[in-house]
Amino acid sequence: MTQPQYLKPGDTIGIVAPARKVAVEELADGIKILEGWGFNVRLGNNLFKEQNQFAGSDDERAADLQTMLDDDQVKAIISARGGYGTVRIIDKLDFSKFKQHPKWLIGYSDMTVLHNHIQTNFQIQSIHACMVFNMQDDKFDKDAVESLGKALTGVPLHYRFSTANTLNRNGMAKGALCGGNLSLLYALSGSVSDIDTKGKILFIEDLDEYLYHIDRMMMQLKRSGKLQHLAGLIVGGMSDMRDNTIPFGKTAEEIIREHVDEYNYPVCFDFPAGHVKRNLALIMGANVELSVSETVDLKFLK
Repeated sequence: MTQPQYLKPGDTIGIVAPARKVAVEELADGIKILEGWGFNVRLGNNLFKEQNQFAGSDDERAADLQTMLDDDQVKAIISARGGYGTVRIIDKLDFSKFKQHPKWLIGYSDMTVLHNHIQTNFQIQSIHACMVFNMQDDKFDKDAVESLGKALTGVPLHYRFSTANTLNRNGMAKGALCGGNLSLLYALSGSVSDIDTKGKILFIEDLDEYLYHIDRMMMQLKRSGKLQHLAGLIVGGMSDMRDNTIPFGKTAEEIIREHVDEYNYPVCFDFPAGHVKRNLALIMGANVELSVSETVDLKFLK
């Protein structure tokens, strides 16, 4: 798996909005943080366009991302915010120059489309982490933002925390990290952006889904063979789940555990990543070592 070059002071980070529209004031704090790290910031030409819920038309959003992909001076590209829309533009993009000169693509949620597309088609690593929108004062989490800075500059990532979740399954595993937002993994299934999970450690998280949707998506992963041959499973935030008047009868975590009960790899719940305030950076495509016991230990390997 190809690792883009780490950033150094003076390098340029491009900001694009491939999905939901964003306002200037929502990015001010995040831009200040990126510049405080010593980076130059370049804004997409169409960054603040609006078309209904989107940050401009599909063509405008694709044009901004294409420009950043092709610009040799831009060493990393971070999404302004998530929402929905990246899957609408992914097939408009030409990754020819990106393949020759890889750069970090950063974000989570809807950015799962790009994480999976470049991992599957080009074997290039990317960073699942907070976006510029998340760096506002009222959304700020020091650990999350600092972990992005470390990932970008090559400081080794190693997360360790105590856990008391009875749904965890103890064990140790090594493998390449893959995954992202569960709804997007489901949406990408069968497409050219779909991922091969065999022998890998799968990370999943989601937001604002009905519990039966979680069950349906896990059924799809299982029936398509994506759960059977994992090395391990990491479950991040399953945030703001919804239920019907007649209850589904299980939590999102219980649904997930049920679908992997027959396998024997380690499973970790409540990992601090995803649609949670403490959204720690994960290098997708990197080799990691996962240990689950009374503590969860996730170490990124060189």
